[in-house]
Amino acid sequence: MNNVKNQSQPELIKTIQEFVFENTFSNSSEIKPDTLIFKEGYFDSMGFVSLISFLEEKFSIQTESDDLIEENFESITAISKYILQKRNGHNML
Repeated sequence: MNNVKNQSQPELIKTIQEFVFENTFSNSSEIKPDTLIFKEGYFDSMGFVSLISFLEEKFSIQTESDDLIEENFESITAISKYILQKRNGHNML
């Protein structure tokens, strides 16, 4: 597998999906890339903290308070776009 810092969006989606499946005890038929993971109850506030920690560590990004908006984290696809934006902005740890 490619270095996670250089993953394409489809590769990011797969990596994030694996984390979500492991942390929600769900399977791939339940959560799709566009599933609203918070609104549909797969993640709660503790899950969000876990998700942020995972993203920062795995992808070497720094999440700022301004980043903590629903649009960035509502689905696996949204999270992958957020990571790509952080990379393009060169806001790395």
